[in-house]
Amino acid sequence: MPLEPPPRRQPFREKFADPDDGPRDFSEYGKRIAVEGGLAAKSRRGAIGESWWSGRFLAVLEKLGVGGRLTRGKTYARAGQVIDLAIDPGEIVATVQGSRAEPYRARIGLKRFADEAWQAVEEAFARDSWYAASLLGGTVPDDLEDVFASVGLSLFPTGAREMPMDCSCPDWSVPCKHLAAVAYLVAERFDDDPFLILRWRGRDRATLLAGIRSHRDDVEPTVTPLAGVLDRYFATAGPLPDTVTAAADPGRSEALLDEMPPLGVLVAEDGADGIDAREALRPIYRRFGATNG
Repeated sequence: MPLEPPPRRQPFREKFADPDDGPRDFSEYGKRIAVEGGLAAKSRRGAIGESWWSGRFLAVLEKLGVGGRLTRGKTYARAGQVIDLAIDPGEIVATVQGSRAEPYRARIGLKRFADEAWQAVEEAFARDSWYAASLLGGTVPDDLEDVFASVGLSLFPTGAREMPMDCSCPDWSVPCKHLAAVAYLVAERFDDDPFLILRWRGRDRATLLAGIRSHRDDVEPTVTPLAGVLDRYFATAGPLPDTVTAAADPGRSEALLDEMPPLGVLVAEDGADGIDAREALRPIYRRFGATNG
């Protein structure tokens, strides 16, 4: 009588693979356990992440992820399955409630820039009045990445090696749905406060702005006391010209500012050095142009 072959052992990866990837056995797992007061995504349908910086972050995740897991992660994010989330220098750590009683710990890492690298970034910001005025005013410029590239750095991770991820769940895939849920919530946090991206890279907002101010000491002009210019403050600069040359690119919101000479009036925050009023006006002109363009 021929012997029957031994029963096939189910490999670990197959046993714990996502059911969206094929017909797998997940009978031992039930539905996710609902969380009361969990962190839920604001977006209720469609894409998550509205800004270019959150889009750059999610692009890395979506390049690595399996479609089914990302979709389920988005569902987890909207259902409030993330219990807590912290964005710290070098890592994002969160607790996610799945179908088991004990929540999972999910972590997304990122290499922190050294202090020397951050000093180079702060010097680059300080040399450009537009960047300095924007950041000191609480606005992150759209071309922020260019400043980091100018000193040989990449603000965002370019692949999996630069953004290690792990989760205590049994799923072998990275990212799993728990990591995906965390990433989608982080994207919305980045939308609300892009300075969190810089914090993730190792520089909190207060330290960064203090560094920019200190480096501007070498490039800012001396602030003349108002009492010393009152005699000519309201004087005209001379007769107007017979003709006015149009701006080189009138379609740009800042074209008028580009045609203006330095105003000689410095704008300063409390305890900070001043910048020329023309440069301080640029964020306002850009926002107005974006709104009415």
